[in-house]
Amino acid sequence: MKGFELKMKNTRQKGAALVLAITAMAIIGLEMHVLSSGANTMLFQSDRAYLEASKRNLITSGLAWAKQNIENNKTENFEKSVELDVGSLNIKDSSLIVTISTPTGEEPQAQINVSCSRSRQTLKSHEKYKIKM
Repeated sequence: MKGFELKMKNTRQKGAALVLAITAMAIIGLEMHVLSSGANTMLFQSDRAYLEASKRNLITSGLAWAKQNIENNKTENFEKSVELDVGSLNIKDSSLIVTISTPTGEEPQAQINVSCSRSRQTLKSHEKYKIKM
């Protein structure tokens, strides 16, 4: 009978260790899920901040280009859409289109269309700006 008791104790100890190991794995899995959702939120927010900064840079570049063309009276660029090369800005998946218009009796205006993307997010902007001379 003593051999049977010893065998039973040994089996119970192994079973308890197995239950503890499975419980520990479940707790670790839950922690990983909680931490990864926080990391995904931070990644989304950093991508959004990058896109906002890129959009501001593209708009500023478009306005500078429009002001230079207006000051130099380059009328061949007026009243038509010009897609500017933004490769040197190192903003992937972006575009910048500028249309300069000169309404009679008003300050010149620039229609600036911007689009930039990162991962699954895309920001677009279609705004008119008055160019002050």
